Amino acid sequence: MSEAESAAAAVPAAAAGRKPRRLRGHKKGAVTCCVASSARPGVVASAGEDGCLCWFDLRTKDVLLTIEAANKPISSICFKPGNEDFVYASAGNEILSFDVRMGPQSKPLETYNYNRDEINQIAVSSKGFLAAADDSGDVKIVSTIQKCLYKRLREAHTSICSTVQFIPWRPWTAITGGLDSKLAVWDFSKGRTLFSIDNGSPELQNGSSSGSAGQCLNPAFVHSLAVSEEGILGGLYKVCAVARGDGAVDVVDLEYELAPSKSKGPPRLATSTMSSKRTEPGDGSSNQCQVERIHLDFTMGGHTAAVSCVAFSAFGEKGKFLVSGGNDSSVKIWDWSKGFSSETNSDAELVLDIDVKKKVNWLCTTPTDSDNLIVCDTSKVVKVYNFR
Repeated sequence: MSEAESAAAAVPAAAAGRKPRRLRGHKKGAVTCCVASSARPGVVASAGEDGCLCWFDLRTKDVLLTIEAANKPISSICFKPGNEDFVYASAGNEILSFDVRMGPQSKPLETYNYNRDEINQIAVSSKGFLAAADDSGDVKIVSTIQKCLYKRLREAHTSICSTVQFIPWRPWTAITGGLDSKLAVWDFSKGRTLFSIDNGSPELQNGSSSGSAGQCLNPAFVHSLAVSEEGILGGLYKVCAVARGDGAVDVVDLEYELAPSKSKGPPRLATSTMSSKRTEPGDGSSNQCQVERIHLDFTMGGHTAAVSCVAFSAFGEKGKFLVSGGNDSSVKIWDWSKGFSSETNSDAELVLDIDVKKKVNWLCTTPTDSDNLIVCDTSKVVKVYNFR
């Protein structure tokens, strides 16, 4: 049995047979994205190619609310931090905001048109800044308080900027990823990069198993990012998960990357792929330390096609699990923090593999004991799974 087959065999066989609840509200096309409420556990919003926003309460059967938000597909949605009655949605090169209390006839309260090209993802910070990553490779930062363009982040990406997130424990910092295989971390108050990582560089490709035979042959494009909340798992980890086009998922220690170079020791390109302990290169020693990156790929039972989305779990012990969905029509749930431990010899572990039958566009998790994994695929139906 191959290494990949051995890893897959360790996953509970019952996972493949799990049947989801189906939430119907979208009229046609695929459901492109979803977001779960943190203030109202069990409430989920979704958006689709039909230009509609749908609200569901998982305690009930039917859709609560449908808003015909745009006459074009919606690419991304997010709640306003601190007031989830307000939601932002991107359609084409516009960002629209809605107050759900106004019901199905709700009209946009605000419209922002600062992006030149089609927006791929939006994110909102606790300070009221709205980030929009677009096909030009740029990211626009909008002040929703002053209702104006705050900063334009450019020249880090040479291709489409596919994803953007704010870093919650560093309120003036954002992270972006693109189809140039690069990650960039920004001080958006100054409009400059703090550091970048090129996943397509020979150093990183040679340092991971994704370059070996059998892995998906696509480049390591960055399709999605998930930044951990502050204080997860006892405050030990401040990390970012990266969904890659070559089928791998990386988890990067952001605080290591953001530390002054003199305090980091060896270069960050010398990373660990799956081991929770490593030898620091260049100093001839074999000191045990917490690794700065783990790499989850097909050799561990991971994806065999591009990974489209990643999210840290909101259920149970917050952040304990990392959920990934891909073009191989599967959702993987990882116990990822084991790979960062300097106390044991454990590797990160695949704990569940779900065959969802269709390519995954997006997913999110809810802070509830059941009905806690929400999956958007290439159909018009939102799927809800239980993970206990």
